[in-house]
Amino acid sequence: MNKWLRKSLVILFSIATFGLVTPPASLAIADKPSEDSTEKADLTNKPFEEVTTTFSAEPEESYQIKDQILSNIITEAEQKAYLKFGEKIGGRIEDEFKDVIFPKIEEIITYYLNEESDELFEQLEVSKPTGGTGEKIFHIYNTKTGQDVLRFHVRRENKPLEGYWFNFHYHSYHDSFQSHKDLGSIYWDKNTPPNWMN
Repeated sequence: MNKWLRKSLVILFSIATFGLVTPPASLAIADKPSEDSTEKADLTNKPFEEVTTTFSAEPEESYQIKDQILSNIITEAEQKAYLKFGEKIGGRIEDEFKDVIFPKIEEIITYYLNEESDELFEQLEVSKPTGGTGEKIFHIYNTKTGQDVLRFHVRRENKPLEGYWFNFHYHSYHDSFQSHKDLGSIYWDKNTPPNWMN
């Protein structure tokens, strides 16, 4: 199969599955020339400027792996958020969270993780949420060092005459988790919300 056709099929496959499924291995294997092929270039007889470099498919495969890891992290992050809310809170804020807050979380995760080196990227996991009244939704951390990379939290705010709000925000290791970066707020009620994970 021609290289351009193979690459086109890999790209189309990735687009059609939104990068969630790895293309079949049969598309990723490059055509190997036979040992007696006359197409082999004798680079020793060519002047320096005529020698051309052939790039392997490794960078493309690396991007596919990185996209798959990113997709897994985002899926797990969403699951951990709903686990944090529990049935009582989740039933009331789930739609607004999905429409307003989670797209921002996804954007932040994508931006920060695309800035990281491939070695760090492959060692990231999503932590469990905390129950009770704790703020932690999940942290994204490096499994090798145990250090957090991003922390996503939700804080309960009781505003006078308004009632309770859930303020979603995140912190990053770039500033040692000092700054509070706002993602938005969702209104609860004038009554005290139940504990998380109930």
